[in-house]
Amino acid sequence: MLSERRPILLANARIVDPSRDLDTRGDLLIADGQIRDVKRGIGAGGVPEGTEVFDCRGKVVAPGLIDMRAFIGEPGAGHRETLASASEAAAAGGVTTIICQPDTSPAIDDPATVDFVLRRARDTAIVHVHPMAALTKGLAGEEMTEIGLLKAAGAVAFTDGARSIGNAQVMRRALVYAGDFDALIVHHTEDPDLIGDGVMNEGEYATRLGLLGIPRAAETVVLERDVRLVALTGGRYHAASVTCAESLDVLRRAKDAGLSVSASASINHVTLNENDVGSYRTFLKVAPPLRSEDDRKLLIEAVASGLVDAVMSDHNPQDVETKRLPFAEAAPGAIGLETMLSAGLRLVHNGEIELMALLRAMSTRPAELLSLPGGTLKPGAPADVIVIDTDVPWVLDPADLKSKCKNTPFDEARMQGRVVRTIVGGRTVYEHL
Repeated sequence: MLSERRPILLANARIVDPSRDLDTRGDLLIADGQIRDVKRGIGAGGVPEGTEVFDCRGKVVAPGLIDMRAFIGEPGAGHRETLASASEAAAAGGVTTIICQPDTSPAIDDPATVDFVLRRARDTAIVHVHPMAALTKGLAGEEMTEIGLLKAAGAVAFTDGARSIGNAQVMRRALVYAGDFDALIVHHTEDPDLIGDGVMNEGEYATRLGLLGIPRAAETVVLERDVRLVALTGGRYHAASVTCAESLDVLRRAKDAGLSVSASASINHVTLNENDVGSYRTFLKVAPPLRSEDDRKLLIEAVASGLVDAVMSDHNPQDVETKRLPFAEAAPGAIGLETMLSAGLRLVHNGEIELMALLRAMSTRPAELLSLPGGTLKPGAPADVIVIDTDVPWVLDPADLKSKCKNTPFDEARMQGRVVRTIVGGRTVYEHL
């Protein structure tokens, strides 16, 4: 249920704003859908009539999260997730902006479908929703879409979703063409031929389980090729999901060379590893697969340093019919909109990353990459704000999740920290009572 939009004072808070490297105690005033002021003692100086005063009691106030990679079923697969159900899950997880993927049915590859998603989101979603449009028609990897028209219609970036473009000439032309519109190309870096019939990370553990492995080279071969094409074309490029040390080496060289290259890692790959698959737990089957513990630790270091720009949910709902199967036959994918922040707070509590760095990767940096107005608590910015209790303990019950599907890798996990209030455009859309 949406609340009315009236002024809100978030008092006695720990204000964490990665856009300004700000971590301080104070108050935050919201009015007319915007952040009006951030400082100590706002309440003492008077606030607009009718202001709701919320005593945060030291809880963290931060910019709302911007999730760069989430599959939503509409159009065509509403049984897995709708814009409405995804937005409810997002609000509960502190995500105020969802970037949905184009691998729907039909694919989001023309302006009319972009318009449909935007209108549908406006009518049914309680958080912001922006679509990425298909990079090639029908996601077939052969013929480019009309990038200029799609961007004008409202697409924030261009990708073929979970499909990798094998034709280097198509990728080269797309990077050149996108450059004319300053459009961001987002690519899933997995070579389908090297994946073959593989279902988890190639190595000793896969061998012990008797499962076919996927080599790290399936990722790095594509990423290396793409980086060379960026050098050739001068395009803007984002690796959708990096997972291993070898990919980080490629990314580092690209950034050191001054190329316009960025990357995301999923919350699954920075908080879990291949050993979590355990006794063939299909909720832990994701694409790319979970890697080794050494890879996980290096990914966290890369996020902390900014080498990896963003952390995203890789939200991919799968129903019982596609997940309750033998591991090799189960569909890859895990939901994550509602648990991304709480899972990330595990890393903060373990001392593996600072809260500021985590929030920068989940909010401020995605806003910068996609040229969106959020990711900041500066006065005058849109009032997309979350309140986080970083210490409250809780156990995840899948039945309580708001997504239509319940394929969470954190099934019955012990968590510490959760969002207690989500504000979108100055209106409270979620409260944890």
